[in-house]
Order: sequence, then structure tokens, then C-alpha cells
Amino acid sequence: MLGDLLNQIPQDEQIDSVYTDGAYDTKQCREVIADRQAHAVIPPRKNTKPWKDTKSSSLERNELLRTVKRLGRTLWKKWSGYHRRSWLKLRCIASNY
Repeated sequence: MLGDLLNQIPQDEQIDSVYTDGAYDTKQCREVIADRQAHAVIPPRKNTKPWKDTKSSSLERNELLRTVKRLGRTLWKKWSGYHRRSWLKLRCIASNY
């Protein structure tokens, strides 16, 4: 599903970051984002474990787990700019009215 959404953006158009909620914290979603050379800003699911493979998307996620463990989820959201996702979502909804 995420791949279909990203494929609506032309391949020659650069994507810097993809902000999603924890439901997209999957290997497939992170690989699709990495394939577009974008940065995934996805909070890890609660009680999650590090991934064992050595793909760049998995290594990035494992580093994220360590960061969230050190900073805490709330501080990580502020530090990463994750709160912008909610602001953008609200702005998109408001523009439909």
C-alpha cells in the first residue's frame, strides 16, 4: 500500500522524508522508502525487537530503537520532527473544507 502511494510521485522527483504512524513500522515499508532514497520517520511499535538482517533500512530502524530507548518516545517525536505529520494531516483535512 505504501509503495503504491509513493509510486504516485514520479521517480525523478526526490522524496526527502516519509512520515507515517507505527502501523507502517514493517520491513517492507521501510525498504520501499529506502528504495526511493528517503528517510523514514516512523515510530517503532511498542514492545518491538531489533531486526536481525543487515539491510540499511533495518540498521536504520535498529538505531532508531536505541535512540527512542535513550530519549524516550515523546522527546524522540520532538527531536525527529514527527509532530509535523499531525500538523500536515490537520492542514490537509482543513483544506478540504
